[in-house]
Amino acid sequence: MTLNDLKIQLYADGADKAGILDLYSKPYIKGLTTNPTLMNKAGIKDYEAFSKDILQTVKAKPISLEVFTDDLVDMKRQALKIASWGSNVYTKIPITNSVGASCLPLIKELGKEGVKLNVTALLTLKQVQGVAEALNPAVPSVVSVFAGRIADTGVDPVPMVRACGALLEGQPKAELLWASTREVLNIFQAQDAGCAIITVPHDILGKAAKMLGNDLTALSLDTVKMFAKDAAAAGFKL
Repeated sequence: MTLNDLKIQLYADGADKAGILDLYSKPYIKGLTTNPTLMNKAGIKDYEAFSKDILQTVKAKPISLEVFTDDLVDMKRQALKIASWGSNVYTKIPITNSVGASCLPLIKELGKEGVKLNVTALLTLKQVQGVAEALNPAVPSVVSVFAGRIADTGVDPVPMVRACGALLEGQPKAELLWASTREVLNIFQAQDAGCAIITVPHDILGKAAKMLGNDLTALSLDTVKMFAKDAAAAGFKL
């Protein structure tokens, strides 16, 4: 088993330019995502310049770029501007703004205008149901359920993700995405739960490429060798 054998689509999640361009070239990467938090951590100061720079190379695979305003009128302006940057661009719209106002009316408006959307920050079935009712079934879209954040609360996200898939059955062009991936295992959980896409941070993609399919007995021995090497390096004595 390698990353090329997966049925689920792997999207690389990050804002490191070198990492984005390297992963974009990999055949097992089917798309890319980023967000304002990742961009801020990467030290990006000019959102539009960075995005357009990336889009000089990223042309043949979908990429999701997010709005970042609380004002819903301005959010529509940002969304239309982002969408204009390329036919492969999906505009990320959060389910609410940062003060909790619903973005569903805007999602409906943008869908009617043919904008490809990635609806993000979804954590409840009620939210997914609302999105399922608001999306335009004639326009491609992505529905991003933050399964990792659900798991962080001690709740198994798999049953909920399966239920989300059922809610989206009336949206033939909507793809369910497992977001906030925490470990390699999540890739297989997402695939088994019926997700079309999982978005994976660059470091976890690196771990998956290195570790997937490793023999566990050999891995056990490597672990013991690591302990022995580090004990010797520390000069431990008893």
